[in-house]
Amino acid sequence: MTKALRWMLIVVVLAGGAAAGYQRYVNPEKSILDDQARNSAGAPGAFVALSDGVTHYEAAGPANGRVALLVHGFSVPSYIWDPTFKTLADAGYRVIRYDLFGRGLSDRPDAAYDGAFYDRQIDDLLKALQANGPVDLFGLSFGGYVTAHYASTHPQRVRTLTLVDPSNTRPVIPWQLRAPLLGPYLFQVGAVPGMADNQASDFLHPEQFPGWADRYRPQMAYRGFGRALYRSRMQLAEVDFDAMYTAIAKAGLPVQLIWGKQDPTLPVAQSAHIRQAMPALTYVEIDQSGHLPQMEQTAIFNQHTLAFLAAHP
Repeated sequence: MTKALRWMLIVVVLAGGAAAGYQRYVNPEKSILDDQARNSAGAPGAFVALSDGVTHYEAAGPANGRVALLVHGFSVPSYIWDPTFKTLADAGYRVIRYDLFGRGLSDRPDAAYDGAFYDRQIDDLLKALQANGPVDLFGLSFGGYVTAHYASTHPQRVRTLTLVDPSNTRPVIPWQLRAPLLGPYLFQVGAVPGMADNQASDFLHPEQFPGWADRYRPQMAYRGFGRALYRSRMQLAEVDFDAMYTAIAKAGLPVQLIWGKQDPTLPVAQSAHIRQAMPALTYVEIDQSGHLPQMEQTAIFNQHTLAFLAAHP
């Protein structure tokens, strides 16, 4: 081995060690999510073992009520549906919310995190909870993609579909994040550590939601959180949204599209191509609301939601 090659090897080894050390330092994922951790968390709801892992869920309302399933967004778990969950239960619906795999207190399996994966979680959960008939699906942000994908592949299982500020276009991902090894590393050390503090940007008036970041932070402690988010984002860049919406329209499913007028995360202008793809949908634009209209304008959101469901008995 030449002297130059030897020095190059030393530099590579040192750089690799430094990178690994830095990841251990900034990475919030220090714990394993197991039964003991779940019991210690003291979260409401229950847990069920599905084909891809344990899922945390919560159900309320009459056991024989019309089933509504709430699917949260990219990384904030099912508590993001608090106001809607209570309203639907009080209105007599059998309402179910759950944590997507990789988030909250659900398992973080080493999986693809693609549409088929999320479809399977919904199917398994509904089967486990004996919700056999068509359901009213609600999808928020990334959950809008999850529910739209499910509706396009399982139209017979869906009574209505409500999309709230949904993910609707392929994200543009820089080459370095697409690169094997480098991409997951950069996401884990660059994006994941600051995610809790960045969640306030979804609100038009974040000062009205103190403690939002602190409520988010505990889920970041469990290994596999960043991997789940990274793979979800990579898979989202491969989705054919137009084909998905066309399939829903062809199936004739009743669709409601709700958007916060001042959404800083997914601008309201993005609603145009969804409305074009599904021209029969019911469109609601809520003023004085950012990315989470169900929280910032709860009364208006609930009014439209209950009216839409009542119109499709």
